[in-house]
Amino acid sequence: MIKKRDLQDCHALYDLLVHPDVFPFVRQKAYSHDEFLFLTKQTIEAEERGELISRTIIDEWGNAIGTINLFDIQENAGFLGTWIGKPFHGKGYNKPAKDAFFHELFYELGMETIFMRIRKINTRSQKAAQKLPYVVNANETRKALYEQLNSSEEVYDLYEIPKDLYTLHLYQAVEEQEEQAMEA
Repeated sequence: MIKKRDLQDCHALYDLLVHPDVFPFVRQKAYSHDEFLFLTKQTIEAEERGELISRTIIDEWGNAIGTINLFDIQENAGFLGTWIGKPFHGKGYNKPAKDAFFHELFYELGMETIFMRIRKINTRSQKAAQKLPYVVNANETRKALYEQLNSSEEVYDLYEIPKDLYTLHLYQAVEEQEEQAMEA
């Protein structure tokens, strides 16, 4: 469901990125294919320097359909940024991509916290975040960070995914599967 970023995927990703339902919510905006290619090259170089982690979301045939990133990495924490092309919305790609990315971040790369800043007007992402049992609204618990994100005006809600809460969620899911298997 995810793979390392590759310049070969830029054309397909750019075509998906520019859709009006996607583009306003993308952090790394590109206004041409060449600019997107340049930004992707910069992203790959920034990952090599340890500044961010970026993966391409792929479908079951290996086609690039979006990206998932951890930006602004500091002290084993960073900000999640995800987008999926409009033709793939609502088709079940988001959850497996996030699961694979979170597993890599927490258990392979040593991250402790994933933050999400979600625009208050982005109801689709707000609802998706609130459905996840391991996501905590951090507007109050991380007040200084929340105020920093909204320094000029209140645009974002802040959410946090702590490694321990995510791990607890995984253990509970395994226990539920074992119970269901025993009942069957």
